[in-house]
Amino acid sequence: MSSDTRKIVVTSALPYANGPIHIGHMVEYTQTDIWVRFQKLQGNECIYVCADDAHGTPIMLSAQAAGITPEALIDRVKIEHEADFADFGIGFDNFHSTHSEENKYFATYIYSQLKQAGHIATRTISQSYDPKAEMFLPDRFIKGECPNCGAADQYGDNCEVCGATYDPTELKNPRSVVTGETPVEKDSEQYFFKLGDYSDMLKEWTRAGHIQKEIANKMDEWLEDGLRDWDISRNAPYWGFEIPDAPGKYFYVWMDAPIGYLASFKNWCDKTGHDFDEYWSADSKAELYHFIGKDIARFHTLFFPAMLHGAGFRKPTAVYCHGFLTVDGQKMSKSRGTNIKARTYLDHLNPEYLRYYFAAKLGAGIDDIDLNLEDFMARVNSDLVGKVVNIASRCAGFIVKKFDGKLSDSISDETLNQKFLAAAESIAKDYEGREFGKAMREIMSLADLANQYIDEQEPWVRIKDENLQQNVQDTCSIGINCFRQLIILLKPVLPKLAKQAETFLNVEDLQWSDLGNNLTGHSINKFKPLMTRIEKDSIDAIIEASKEAKQSDNKIDPQISSSDIEPIAAEISFEDFAKLDLRVARIVEAKAVEKADKLLQLTLDIGLEQRNVFAGIKSAYQPEQLEGKLTVMVANLAPRKMRFGLSEGMVLAAGPGGKEIYILNPDDGAKPGMRIK
Repeated sequence: MSSDTRKIVVTSALPYANGPIHIGHMVEYTQTDIWVRFQKLQGNECIYVCADDAHGTPIMLSAQAAGITPEALIDRVKIEHEADFADFGIGFDNFHSTHSEENKYFATYIYSQLKQAGHIATRTISQSYDPKAEMFLPDRFIKGECPNCGAADQYGDNCEVCGATYDPTELKNPRSVVTGETPVEKDSEQYFFKLGDYSDMLKEWTRAGHIQKEIANKMDEWLEDGLRDWDISRNAPYWGFEIPDAPGKYFYVWMDAPIGYLASFKNWCDKTGHDFDEYWSADSKAELYHFIGKDIARFHTLFFPAMLHGAGFRKPTAVYCHGFLTVDGQKMSKSRGTNIKARTYLDHLNPEYLRYYFAAKLGAGIDDIDLNLEDFMARVNSDLVGKVVNIASRCAGFIVKKFDGKLSDSISDETLNQKFLAAAESIAKDYEGREFGKAMREIMSLADLANQYIDEQEPWVRIKDENLQQNVQDTCSIGINCFRQLIILLKPVLPKLAKQAETFLNVEDLQWSDLGNNLTGHSINKFKPLMTRIEKDSIDAIIEASKEAKQSDNKIDPQISSSDIEPIAAEISFEDFAKLDLRVARIVEAKAVEKADKLLQLTLDIGLEQRNVFAGIKSAYQPEQLEGKLTVMVANLAPRKMRFGLSEGMVLAAGPGGKEIYILNPDDGAKPGMRIK
């Protein structure tokens, strides 16, 4: 290994071992895998590790529902996860589990180091307890009304309407997601990581270029508000590692989950004979990168770096966040068949089509990306089949049939080769900077140049002239070499296609350094179709299969977390329902609420008077879209004081959320104030 070879460790967020991988997850693993493959193609040592996140209450309850042990459940899911990743071409160097001896060791070690240094505190706190299930409830197993804005049906740790964070005991009208019971408050001693002890270090680290600007700005809010102690313990019954010298107390899943990166890497070191400390010690010269979703940024840019620093380990070189995936412009939906499992996709289409499409959409920022199914089909058919593979298809037949499969002894025109080499430098910078979309556009521009050259030379015409045979061989040899260059440039994205192309080209494992070396006097193999067009039938089949999966979800599935299934609310009588006074209302004015991501302030005319109502529908409507429309409101709901003002009723809407929130718009004959019975 040369002295300028980089030593790099890369991780992706750990998939939760409680259910299948879906295509939304695959955005992250594809992004990471492309970056890792590029580094390896450059000749760098780049180790990609991951693991299943195998602890927590949802896994414990799912195992109970299935009548199996948690170990059996996570073992089964791990097999499924590894198969999905392998078939999508995700090239982990090691895939492990947080339920491992290595993870137990590092979780215990880090905790002990922090405790010895005085960064662990204990105190008695009041927690939510489900008397029916006889268990303390994790934050996400409690739902109720936000104590900040009053929004209903919010989780016990944060509000999806106003963005507030809070303790679950602050929820109004809380209920247990496990049983539907009203939780009671019960005192319990818990263990806390004194995160605030590391405020100065974190302020410096988060502003030193280790995280994206948008994420740094968001973390500034946490840092300026003052970092609170982080509760790292949970009470039995809990599926995880017991805290040393604390019987009945377990490490919170978010405590030991990121430590799983160290554990998986140590497992790899033990298998390969590498020195763990060379990569993870505080003075390590290696590089460490985490690829994660923007929703878990605070764990990876505040909590985890502080834990690592406090325990004497190195901090990440960088943490790269990405956005979420939408399908056809909307949140993935089971009812529409767009919440697509990885395996469902794999059953119908080549995974490299999706890898390419994600690459074409991904940049270095945290914006969400959209899988537009029509555009997906058109782009793959045009770029991969119609441009890249088409070059080999057009040229190979002439070389094999007319010239015994042998390329010209020299390149007659270096113009294209030089353009490809000149572009390779900027494409490499785009790969390094995670600007994959820019790289794909430039690569496809090169493919266009190669196809234009072949069109201009017209080998299918010149082959008929005995005096132009050499010209045809030269033209097609240039075309084949252009194809080879494109394959090298696309190899991080399309490793399977690259392998097939290497067989066709009769060459060994192509590297980035091979870009300047043309094949001359070289024999190629007979061309076999490398990719076929996507037909709409395949996409329709994926959607239908995903809808069928939704129907089958009506049965209890042990892989579905009970946190994903809401209990049916307490039964009410017809008389209770009849108490609702539903009135037609005209939206007189609508405006956004400052510092509220999903809230709109509506002025509603109900005939007798006007009412001020806050509604969490901003994700679906711009204010100007609503003014003048009719809707339905609950007119006799008691006013509720919210952070942003007094809300004097509730607007009725329907839909799964996100951009799918539908205001009920009565017929034109309806008038404000009309009561609906």
